[in-house]
Parts: sequence; structure tokens; C-alpha cells
Amino acid sequence: MVAQLVNLVFDSALPRDLAGFWEGLFSWDAPFEPAFRSEAGPKRGKNRLHLDLASRSPGHQAELVDRALSLGARHIDIGQGPPEEKRVPWVVLADPEGNEFCVLNPRERYQGTGAVASVVTDAIDPERLARFWAAALGWEIGVRDKAIVGLRPSDGRGPWVEFLRTKEEKRHPNRQRFEIAPRRGGSRAAEVRRLRELGATGRNGDLMVDPEGNEFSVLPPR
Repeated sequence: MVAQLVNLVFDSALPRDLAGFWEGLFSWDAPFEPAFRSEAGPKRGKNRLHLDLASRSPGHQAELVDRALSLGARHIDIGQGPPEEKRVPWVVLADPEGNEFCVLNPRERYQGTGAVASVVTDAIDPERLARFWAAALGWEIGVRDKAIVGLRPSDGRGPWVEFLRTKEEKRHPNRQRFEIAPRRGGSRAAEVRRLRELGATGRNGDLMVDPEGNEFSVLPPR
């Protein structure tokens, strides 16, 4: 039996305000939900996870960027250069609490995903991490190249989950993380055992980590 992805959790100093930003930016139409949880610790360094937002046209991309900026986002440079130089076709922003996200140029791969094109995780070994999460969720590897390995649900609904190659080791707890759950009729304890066999660590579902140390939780069956 495989698990289902239930929530993408955002740790936040002001969860209500951060939820308001994301609700104002777009209508969340992914099969899993965002959850904003109170966490007073400051953000340290670049997040390991980030969202890529889909756009339908160059005009729509510009509209999303303008809307995000009006809601309190800001441009940031994580190596792609300042926005006026347009070295890359996507736009890198940070939400009001500094969480990075990208507004992508139109791409055929993300047609039909909804507003969120992908949830992206930095990975030392994208192939290894993708295999773990493919087995955990029962998803399929839909794209594989030197820089990125991507998973998509077999029914084709919702965002991709992608693993982007990086040389940076994980240093801090993630401020964004998955919550997954066994399907109806399953067992939380059995799911924890199965995930440990796949390479996760952690003795209960409250806090586990994947093979590269990314935190996640296992909830009771859904």
C-alpha cells in the first residue's frame, strides 16, 4: 500500500498573514493542501523546498509577478541575476517571510497542473530521492535529466514533485515539509515501518526524515 500526500506545511512566524498572502496570489487547486503552522524560529539561509508557479502566457506570468509584489513579495537573487537583466525566463521572488518561489515562463510540461507547477526540493542525489518518494507515494518518474528528476501522480492531477540537483548540504530544519498519510484502511504504524524499509528514519510518524534528511510527518489514515 502507498501513502497519499495530504499537506505541504509552511512554518511561519505569522501563519494567518502568510496564508493570506498565498490565498491572495492564486486559488489553491492542488490535490493536497497548504498548512501554515506557528514557528517562531528565524529563517536561516535558502529554503530546501520551494514552489514553482505555472503561467499560461508571458502576459499571465507578468500578471502573477505583479500580483505577488502587490501582496508583499519581493525580488531576490539566488544566482540568476537581477530581474532587469533577464538572464533566465523565470522570475524568482520571496514571500513576506522570505520563502523563495518561482513564477515560471509557460512550459508544456506543466499544462494542466493548476496554479502550482511543482514542489521542488534541492537534492544532492535527485535520482535517489525521487526513487524514495516514488515508492512512498506510488507516483511515477515522469522526467529525468542531469539537473532534475520529477514525479507525477499516475492520474496526472496536480503539481509535479521534483528534485533539483545541488551541491549544498542540508544544514537547517526545513521550513516547508510534506505530511503524508496511509489511505483508508491502512495503518499509520505499518506505514512508518514501510517508509523505514524504503530508507526513511524516525521511529514514529510525528517526525521522520527522507534519505537526505528532509523532514516529513505521517498522519493517521485518510
